[in-house]
Amino acid sequence: MNTLNCYRRFALALPLLLGGSCAMAGSFDCLIEPRQTIELRPATEGLVTQVQVQRGDHVRPGQVLVELDAGLEQAGADVAQFRSQMVGPVKSRESRLDFLARKASRREQLVKENFISVQDHDEAASERRLAEAELLDASDTKKLAELEYRRAKEQLRLRTIRSPIEGIVTERLINPGELADNRDIRKPLLKLAEIQVLYVEVMLPSAVYGAVKTGQQVQVLPDHPAGQRYAATVKVIDKVMDAASNSFGVRLELPNPTSVIPAGVRCKAVFVGIEDGPKARAAALRESK
Repeated sequence: MNTLNCYRRFALALPLLLGGSCAMAGSFDCLIEPRQTIELRPATEGLVTQVQVQRGDHVRPGQVLVELDAGLEQAGADVAQFRSQMVGPVKSRESRLDFLARKASRREQLVKENFISVQDHDEAASERRLAEAELLDASDTKKLAELEYRRAKEQLRLRTIRSPIEGIVTERLINPGELADNRDIRKPLLKLAEIQVLYVEVMLPSAVYGAVKTGQQVQVLPDHPAGQRYAATVKVIDKVMDAASNSFGVRLELPNPTSVIPAGVRCKAVFVGIEDGPKARAAALRESK
């Protein structure tokens, strides 16, 4: 009979049969929340040309969600790309330097044989040094054009808004033809929620503070879908108590790879080895007195 009573008592609280005695398990109210929620805003002002998702759509990291008009930025990027690929000025300076270097070499030989004056030799050497400086200037100009092209590409990239996470679209607040204003913090373009991993927030009485450990396995019974139970792991234990309620918060991590568990629902968290909610609260009340 003792074993039968154990199974009846902990049918929803992971009963453990240890030598014919009941394993203590406590059930506490909890709330299932998304791992993170994100409000997407534009990095720059622009006219919305495309919104490629709807409310409830599943999105992947890097997926294009919103596109802003980018005609001017695209034209600027094309010009910068052409400039970065121009090789004519550098080739011209290289040819001039090669010619003047050979000229200076011949003048140096002639001045040794006293066929030309030292002044002619110095002029040829000066022309060569000037050609070297011109080639360096042309090379620097090409490198600067390449950097300008990189900046133009970054400006163009800001006209496309991509998803930073894998999740679902919870709200769509913009439509094609509307102006996306990066200065208006009150109106995001989209709201996303990551639900492939869920957080379960539980408030426990202070009397059980030492009984909860990071990494501990906890059974979570959500209101929806009813009758199901899932294994979660203790990830965070608050180090600061709430004096008003004489309790502390615990965060559980609940895998949800198929998104079968909805976020924003109430649940019960079952901790093996901890007294149930009413008993623990009563013990905490006794301690506070």
